[in-house]
Amino acid sequence: MRENRVLFCAMLFVLAALTAAAQPEAVVRALPSTVRVRPGDAVEGSPDAAIAAAKNEVESFQVAVTARNGMLEDVRVEAGPLTYGDYTIPPSSVRLYREECVPLRRVGSRAVEGPGLVPDPLVPLADPYSGDALGKVRWNGDEGKLLPGRFGGSPFDVWPGQNQVIWVDVAVPKDAPAGQYAGVVRVAPKDTAAVELPVTLTVWDFALPDGPTHENHFGGVDRIHTYLGLARDSEEFHRIEERYEALLAEHRINPAFPRRLWPAIQEDGTADFSGVDAGISAFVERFHVTNLEIPRAPFGDVLGADREKAKNFMRSWYAYLDSKGWAGRSYHYMLDEPNTPEQYETVRRLGALVNEAEPRIRRLVVEQPYTQDPAWGALDDAIDIWCPLFGFIHEPSVAAKQAQGDAVWSYTALVQRAPAYHPGYEQVKDDHPPYWQIHFPLVSYRIAPWLNRRYGVTGLLYWSTCYWGSPDRNPWDEPGFRGYWNGEGALLYPGNEAGIEGPVGSLRLKSLRDGMEDYEYFALLEQRGGADVVDALVREAVPTWGTWNQDPGALPRLRERLAEAIVARAP
Repeated sequence: MRENRVLFCAMLFVLAALTAAAQPEAVVRALPSTVRVRPGDAVEGSPDAAIAAAKNEVESFQVAVTARNGMLEDVRVEAGPLTYGDYTIPPSSVRLYREECVPLRRVGSRAVEGPGLVPDPLVPLADPYSGDALGKVRWNGDEGKLLPGRFGGSPFDVWPGQNQVIWVDVAVPKDAPAGQYAGVVRVAPKDTAAVELPVTLTVWDFALPDGPTHENHFGGVDRIHTYLGLARDSEEFHRIEERYEALLAEHRINPAFPRRLWPAIQEDGTADFSGVDAGISAFVERFHVTNLEIPRAPFGDVLGADREKAKNFMRSWYAYLDSKGWAGRSYHYMLDEPNTPEQYETVRRLGALVNEAEPRIRRLVVEQPYTQDPAWGALDDAIDIWCPLFGFIHEPSVAAKQAQGDAVWSYTALVQRAPAYHPGYEQVKDDHPPYWQIHFPLVSYRIAPWLNRRYGVTGLLYWSTCYWGSPDRNPWDEPGFRGYWNGEGALLYPGNEAGIEGPVGSLRLKSLRDGMEDYEYFALLEQRGGADVVDALVREAVPTWGTWNQDPGALPRLRERLAEAIVARAP
């Protein structure tokens, strides 16, 4: 009888163990900010997160939540404070986002990542404006369709064997003491054991400036009023527009000058800033704007009947910016991609017009620093800022323009390699510069400021951050520009799909921000006499434009060496 009781107890023990083993479990791993993990990917991560940042910098990591042995329901994620001695970085400085997926139905032959569901939009776990929880993904049970405001933040479910990745931004305050901070991120599913992920933050003893050092132009956000069905001059649109501008500024992108602050135009074309000066000053201060575009004159025939009015317009704009101390980094975006002899002649005529108005205005044209066809003539007297595509960069041509006092920026669009008229075409024809579509690695965005620094290119241009097309095309469902280039011209998503009156950012935007912050390290180290170190480390990342380092761990390691060199040269 005693043996039977022992056997019975043993069976109960085994049954309990099997039952426990079958319970859903949350497997939580930390991932770096340079990788993208799809829902069904095998996750190779760490049981803890270790990051490092300067003061006044935002550093990120990811938390992958994987469902084992069943479904995880109503998962909530919270970040605690980060503490070092008596100093605390509060939870409000640790921002959490749920990585949502978009469907890539078609990708190009040069794509690195194939079609399928790919994470890109970053849905805040709570509304950033009201503080309210966004709630779960919402379905219409009767019709089986997602409802408006459909992509929720928290809580969320994770299906068996699937991942839900959380993006974590840690904003380090300016006054944070240098040292090593500790905290946790807590993942708590319903009816399942919570898991705490330890977080270590090393704060280096230097601070980044408020605004971007790397000059940049990323287009305006004005076009969203059409997509959202709002009147351009309505208070509702202005409120939402400011939120888009704020998000770009948070990522070290200069928001474009908004129409709501445009000055009145007098009869002779002169811009009158008396009614908008306070608003412009607040805009520049709030968003830490370091580049301001002098708009194109709003007249019909600037090269003919309206020539004098156009000159007065540009002259008054420069005078105003000069009075505020902003003229040195202002510019006039004169023309985009001249590709015919007639367009080359237009560049020359417009350049002469601007020069007559105010010789100190920098004239930007999206064009490579070598002539497309010698028969079309030169543009040297008409351009002050040359802006070639990534793949069109030619180092000797860049150096030649810089030697004559011009600046060179760079830009990207679609998936374009070197043209046949590139001076070194035979050497670069098979190179692949970074491409800015969703189906390419995240490091494609972060590497751009490194590429620019390698070639002495001082600015970065992109044509749009929110080109979604018509309201009939929803980027959450169809992210392909013209049905093909996924994410082209759209680093932001309309927040209404997540129940937010404002924008939703993306993994690509975060990666670009990290690259812009890397550029601040270049500038700080140069200021402390370490230009040679910057050059050496940048060349490790970018031997040439077409052979940049695509290892997700390479740039973070080089950034750490930059930080060590900055600290070692403390003033």
